[in-house]
Amino acid sequence: MAVRNMNARPIVVLGAGPAGVAVAMGLQRAGEDVVLIGEPRRFAAVEGVSARVLEALRNAGFARALQCFASPSPRCVTWNGVLSQANTESLVDRRRFDLAALEDARNAGVRVMSARIVSCTSSPDGHLVQLEQGGALQTLEADFIVEARGRAAPSTGQARVRGAETVSLLQYWQGPAGAARSAVESCADGWAWMAALADGRRYLQITLDVASAALPPKKALGEFCRARFEAIDAARPFLQGAEPIGEPHARTSTPVLQEAVVGDNWIRVGDAAMAVDPLSGNGIFQALSSALQAPAVVATLLHEPAAATLAQRFHRERIENLFYRFARIGRDFYEQESQWPGHPFWRTRRGWPDAEPIHAETSPDKVHIARRPVVDQGRIVEDEVVVTPDNPLGIWHLNGVKLAPLLRALQARASQQTTAEDALRAELAGDAARAGQLAAWIRSQGWLA
Repeated sequence: MAVRNMNARPIVVLGAGPAGVAVAMGLQRAGEDVVLIGEPRRFAAVEGVSARVLEALRNAGFARALQCFASPSPRCVTWNGVLSQANTESLVDRRRFDLAALEDARNAGVRVMSARIVSCTSSPDGHLVQLEQGGALQTLEADFIVEARGRAAPSTGQARVRGAETVSLLQYWQGPAGAARSAVESCADGWAWMAALADGRRYLQITLDVASAALPPKKALGEFCRARFEAIDAARPFLQGAEPIGEPHARTSTPVLQEAVVGDNWIRVGDAAMAVDPLSGNGIFQALSSALQAPAVVATLLHEPAAATLAQRFHRERIENLFYRFARIGRDFYEQESQWPGHPFWRTRRGWPDAEPIHAETSPDKVHIARRPVVDQGRIVEDEVVVTPDNPLGIWHLNGVKLAPLLRALQARASQQTTAEDALRAELAGDAARAGQLAAWIRSQGWLA
């Protein structure tokens, strides 16, 4: 294994949200010298996540940040005129979460700098990051940059895929204490999400089409938001006894995929690489989805330059795959709303990004073995994987067992008149129990005739 030059400059992570923290902690655990630079978010926000996201955060080392989440609470969804209360989510104040995540990074040994990033000048030889900290400017040199500043990351002049131009208006209200809860409701020109924390803070957001929203001047935005929320049935319990605090915050929610997401000495993660609208996935889940495997890409680029092309391909393909998967989830949810088919908001989102299904039908003739980049012991290497319509990047392992050799054995069994269990038992050193479990799983995936 290659060893990094002891005189090397640090890896600098720009942006201290969940994506930046996840990459920084992963690199620190791998023995890299890491500096994490960022500032707390400037506006109040609340986010809801599933139990799956909480488990991913726990596995990634977000111990203090996890303490910021409320217990799971009901989420009421009114979509296409139908009310559903099947799901729950855990709400979190994003300011508290982000500050606690920085503490997790510090506890993991990451050097954290609370500073404003003024500029980053890059060349093949390295990077110069100019910072403002306490009113003073300073410059930090880096061998490698992780760009994790979200949608605020500079991208002027870079090729991007963009969906329908979308804006979300966020308004913070304060009311009496009560049970935590959240709700979603579609409306003629968009959709709204509302959340209440137990201490009485209310967070209301409405997502609209930029071209057709007819937004008022900034000074009238507060009254515009109040009127819109008062007209939404699901929002009324959140407004009861509450008043808005401060001014609304407008932010872009347009889906964006950066075509260039990795180079020899830089990488983009989280919203800086690809961002979807709030209907397709929440920010924390999306950030983790693109960030958790980035340390292996960075380590390969730094220490195994002969595998640089493979590592870049790995990251680029996964970012693109994530973007289109999230986008198609949103598309299908938009398609379920049929009350206002002619309105520009719904019309432009029902068919984007394409007509490809989220889940493609799998049959034995559509399953094959191919060589793809995978993560192995903190590096990107190439190995055989099983490629299916639903998993175009391939499936490498299942419970620690490589699947390509098993599939090859199963494909050969037809001429040998052996059962799937017998074929797998031969591959697994006679482990009948594991052979039976794997055979059942492979049948459930539609790989066998």
